[in-house]
Amino acid sequence: MTDFITDSTRNRLIEGVHAAGQEVMAIYRRDFAIEEKADASPLTEADMASHHALVGLLEAITPKVPILSEESAEIRYETRQTWQRYWLIDPLDGTKEFISHNGEFTLNVALVEDGVPVLGIVHAPALESGPATWWGQHGQGAYKRENGGDDQPIHARALPDPQAEPWKIIGSRRHGAEIFEAFCQRLPAHECVSMGSSLKLCLVAEGNADLYPRLAPTSEWDTAAAQAVVTAAGGQVLNVETLEPLRCNQQDSVLNPFFIVCGQRDQRWENALRESVA
Repeated sequence: MTDFITDSTRNRLIEGVHAAGQEVMAIYRRDFAIEEKADASPLTEADMASHHALVGLLEAITPKVPILSEESAEIRYETRQTWQRYWLIDPLDGTKEFISHNGEFTLNVALVEDGVPVLGIVHAPALESGPATWWGQHGQGAYKRENGGDDQPIHARALPDPQAEPWKIIGSRRHGAEIFEAFCQRLPAHECVSMGSSLKLCLVAEGNADLYPRLAPTSEWDTAAAQAVVTAAGGQVLNVETLEPLRCNQQDSVLNPFFIVCGQRDQRWENALRESVA
């Protein structure tokens, strides 16, 4: 499926994403301009600097593979639906976190084949603990690289007995609080943690969280890279309505349905989910 992405190619990609992250950090450390997009969401110099760096990287390494970026000109679905393979990137996921200087933003790069994210790189350059990168590839597993160290394998964990260890539920800092709270009220013993950007999916992938219900709008570029990491780590990213895996590029809109990220399916949270979104 991703045979053309060799170990050498993937390492070049990760190094290139890290270089883009360094450009983002140079802007993060100084005053920067903030604009407003047509949908009223913020856009910074860092969004565009990362966009240009990542597009340049991908065009240099895989010149024949099309690219869809959040910050690129709109590409009509009539064109996109002909793509069997393409890059899907969010140059700066968590722009509001970037503006708030809380470090919870990421650079996201995903390779999508036949609607399925099969390779994902998620880079967080500003965490308090130091830069971290999660990557996952179909057939190769999932890994985390911290502070320039070696790749360490990661795995989504089995749900613990909630009486012995409360489930850890991840929520968004800014979206969908009412439905999220209704869902949590129906769960066994648990604790909730709020976080920004695609870091939430990565916590499930590395076994440091059990569930991330996203019950508010997102776009495919927000989730595809981290979805590849989650699935390579043995977890799942499921449509709330169908409990089928999220797919990309299936329609004109790039909006995702509501979804839930889990290490494994379980009737207890499935019932809670069904009742809270009814």
